[in-house]
Amino acid sequence: MDQPSPFLSKREPVCPPDLIARAAALPTPRVAIARAGAPLPMQAAQEASEAGIMVPVFVGETADIRRQADALHWNISDFAIHDATGEAQAAEIATHLCGAGEADVLMKGQLHTDAFMKAALQRDAGLRTDQQLFHIFHISHPDGGRPILVSDAAVNVAPNPETRQSALRGCVDLLHRLGNERPKVAILSATESVIPSVPSAVEGDELAKWAAGEIKDADVAGPLALDLILSPDAVETKGLGGHPVAGRADAVIVPDIVSGNVLFKALVYLSGGCAGGIVMGAKVPILLTSRADPPAARLASAALAAIVSAP
Repeated sequence: MDQPSPFLSKREPVCPPDLIARAAALPTPRVAIARAGAPLPMQAAQEASEAGIMVPVFVGETADIRRQADALHWNISDFAIHDATGEAQAAEIATHLCGAGEADVLMKGQLHTDAFMKAALQRDAGLRTDQQLFHIFHISHPDGGRPILVSDAAVNVAPNPETRQSALRGCVDLLHRLGNERPKVAILSATESVIPSVPSAVEGDELAKWAAGEIKDADVAGPLALDLILSPDAVETKGLGGHPVAGRADAVIVPDIVSGNVLFKALVYLSGGCAGGIVMGAKVPILLTSRADPPAARLASAALAAIVSAP
């Protein structure tokens, strides 16, 4: 009989208590949940509401929303419900609520990501800015300790230099909001050498040079291979002791969605990491919740949205 891979962690993800505490100390955001009337989005909304980090604004089939709330023994009479039929209408209403300033965060409920993002990107929704959208994962270990951010692992397939610059700024801003006064940001490649035949190394060097002139409140270095990003032992072995970022990175900027997706899933499935995710670059933070997200990750995502949406 085939056995599961021995590399898979059996640890349960844990939402960091300090992340929840930081979010709960801030103004509680109104979160428009597109197509809310299904078990997972309603459970996530209930947990976040009871943690004091979300005021849900339900959008979707009213009967389904009330039925799911009853199943959770949750009195939602104090929360707004906007009736909508189907994915497209629910996504449109939720995004327009955020664009009109009637909600502070946009959250994906029981609908397909393409329908959700299509509505969010419509010009008349009022969410577009001069920035490209980008995604950030906040990944923490079950035993606690310093989290690490990974961008962009979910939205942009092959981010251009401007998008990676925005993602780098977004990681630095989020880390500042999390209390890290001078974060260390690494730019991922397969090597620390600028080798012309390795495009990510060349682009990582260019991004690091840009950051040296534009980012004054963080240490940014690249290109760096993953061992030099995570392992102080590898840093010493390779003679990079004293490097401002190597072995101590708080955030990783990846070259493409494949490397970012592999890195985030490795940290989750191989170490039991809790990955809260958020899309930035729009007028409001966007939560791309997934059916595969454990409860801890959904709660961490809501906490990140509360922190980012705070004035």
